[in-house]
Amino acid sequence: MEKISRRSFLNKSAVLAGTAYPALMALGLMPAAPAHAFSLTGTGKQKHVVILGGGLAGMTAAYELNKLGYRTTILEARNRSGGRVFSVRKGSTNQEEGGPILTSNFDEGMYFNAGPSRIPHHHKLTLHYCRELGVPIEVYNNVNESTYYFSEGKGRLSNQKVRAREIHNDMRGYTSELLAKALDQDKLDMSMSKEDGAKVIEYLRAEGGLDIDKLYKASARRGYLEAPGAGEKSGKLADPHKLVDIIQSGLLDPDFYNVAEYTYELQMTMFQAVGGMDNIAKALEKKVSPSLKLGAEVKKVHNLPDGVRVIYKDKTGEHELLGDLCICTLPLPVLSNIDHNFSSPVSKAIDFVPYIQTGKIGLQFKRRFWEEDEHIFGGITHTNNDLTQIFYPSNGYLGKKGVLIGCYNFNDKAKRVGEMSMAEREKFALEKGSLIHPQYKQEFENSFSVSWHKTKYNMGGWAVYSSEDRKSHYPALLKPDKNVYFAGEHTTYLTAWMAGAFESARSVVTALHGRVTEQSVQYPTTTNKG
Repeated sequence: MEKISRRSFLNKSAVLAGTAYPALMALGLMPAAPAHAFSLTGTGKQKHVVILGGGLAGMTAAYELNKLGYRTTILEARNRSGGRVFSVRKGSTNQEEGGPILTSNFDEGMYFNAGPSRIPHHHKLTLHYCRELGVPIEVYNNVNESTYYFSEGKGRLSNQKVRAREIHNDMRGYTSELLAKALDQDKLDMSMSKEDGAKVIEYLRAEGGLDIDKLYKASARRGYLEAPGAGEKSGKLADPHKLVDIIQSGLLDPDFYNVAEYTYELQMTMFQAVGGMDNIAKALEKKVSPSLKLGAEVKKVHNLPDGVRVIYKDKTGEHELLGDLCICTLPLPVLSNIDHNFSSPVSKAIDFVPYIQTGKIGLQFKRRFWEEDEHIFGGITHTNNDLTQIFYPSNGYLGKKGVLIGCYNFNDKAKRVGEMSMAEREKFALEKGSLIHPQYKQEFENSFSVSWHKTKYNMGGWAVYSSEDRKSHYPALLKPDKNVYFAGEHTTYLTAWMAGAFESARSVVTALHGRVTEQSVQYPTTTNKG
């Protein structure tokens, strides 16, 4: 790595705040993220490909096909591109089934990501497109020990906010103490020497913060009652919570043990697009704008002997569109209600693959009290009530105002909240959130709610495959049905992630181009002429 002087680094470091990833690469502090080889040869000969859906998968497919000399038309029912990549900001609109079109009243510059909000560092293709499209990214703080656990119940620790660091370190301590005692007393059937056992015990002492007697006591790891400071202010440690209190208060229940540090996709470092994830969609839209028809709702898609016929509706009426081939990226619950003549296996997959019920509620506050009062900068508070999670923004630190995600829930919890009116959702988020942050009552300004399973043209968050679905239904979506190909996160093992859209787009472009040019190509390899 090329060395830079301290002065040079300081002179350049101002760039890091707004465009961290490109700046780190420019400084030689982070290598470029490689992406799968994608070096297709041959020309599409102006073959017309009709693409259903203007989300990431649809626009990426068009972007790559246009490079290869195809003519593409993207039909998107909404008046915006991006699909589930939706950053709610001032003037943003959304419509749920049976409801009116709602418009966000957030202040200029305020936003929250109602859809995808995080990019794992190992999603190489997502980072590749951010780089290629010139979308700056910044670090997303997914793990924060200063956030809270809040468990409603009858235990000694119930109905009060407990810092995540307290529970994490207490449980590491108690677990390490139990294991160390078992090792000490030869209670574990482990084929190791005394020397090896001693090493494991020393590790457990370090991991759990055990004292010389291998007992868990309070330490600075779990925080202070009074922080250290100047003069004689050495700091006052908080006592550990009792193990029985943690258990009986529900803080070891599933609501709290989906630990972000351990989940592969959520391990740090994570990123987000500067200014909102929809900037990725906007950058793609600029590349494919001549091909993109907004406000074009697909009503019918039929295979023809030598092509495909699509009927769509816009504000001027119904129209017919003919193409040589088609790529369908529509969410399966939406496609299920569209007239088509697909084969029986494809029809069954479309009708039977379930999508998760999920929703978010963004809350704008006139003061960033979570930072000012509680020293929380990014991260997630977990609850066992219907809020499920509160996400604190990883942008605009030390600013005046802010938007946090006051509710991010799933399944039955999302269904219950989704059945509420918008006013009821706001009231619910404020009432439950105030149990953790009393400042809600004084600082709240306005909200915006999105229930994805009720949102028109989505009807769900993302595909949820059982192991049986992967065997029975999933394979039908991986190959073309005559002249129609399928793409989107639901055709990958990266459901719920933008990477699924990108990977599926490249995969289907490879297959389609191989068919047109009569080449033997397989994603993610370079071209092999056959």
